[in-house]
Amino acid sequence: MFVDSHCHINFPELAADLPAVFEAMARNRVTHAMCIGVNLPDLPQVLALADQHANVYASVGVHPDYEDTPEPSVEQLIELAARPKVAAIGETGLDYYRATGDLEWQRQRFRTHIRAARSCDKPLVVHTRSAAADTLAIMRDERAGDVGGVMHCFTETWDVAQGALELGFHISFSGIVTFKNAVALKEVARRVPLDRMLIETDSPYLAPVPHRGKLNQPAYVRYVAEEIARLRDVPVEVIAGATSANFFRLIRASTDAA
Repeated sequence: MFVDSHCHINFPELAADLPAVFEAMARNRVTHAMCIGVNLPDLPQVLALADQHANVYASVGVHPDYEDTPEPSVEQLIELAARPKVAAIGETGLDYYRATGDLEWQRQRFRTHIRAARSCDKPLVVHTRSAAADTLAIMRDERAGDVGGVMHCFTETWDVAQGALELGFHISFSGIVTFKNAVALKEVARRVPLDRMLIETDSPYLAPVPHRGKLNQPAYVRYVAEEIARLRDVPVEVIAGATSANFFRLIRASTDAA
């Protein structure tokens, strides 16, 4: 019924007890999850999880927060993305919140990922924090709209959402939308077209209310859906059905297991 479009179940906090993670998913009707790659050294763990579990997909990429890590090439990303359970390129993008100084390396890395995605026709998983204008500018410049993808863990304004929607991207909401002080984000969740919306946990981080401050897990994506349903005054089944259909439509062209 629910799909967690972005999680990190290979991270130690969740990998320590994966059977419990999958059992909780089943109890909460979370049928599938996408485990997101954030660097090349740990990517084998992500790919192995996707290979071992029919309901897990993978992405391949290097997160903009990782500076001292092997830099991917377009050719390397294309080769890695050829695996049958790899559904997307990323997590990629820009983050000016944590990093300082000359961040041209982030922008070049982002361009590399977009070029790889266009070459292998895979959707992009885009991270942006304190860098929305540059993120959208590079997406336009590199024609990211040719493949589309998702603005993950969206926390930006409606204007930024509109810019991404115009490029054919989906907007994904995490547990942040359940936070009481996320007033502007709640308004974005009311306005994003249902056929362009995804839900996620970004677990093990950002647990939604009523688990805020605790370890997050894919099972908790239902709380994200429930909050969006409340905001839009529709049954939760509407949000579950739409976001699940959107996920599989987005990745269908790039995997053989959807």
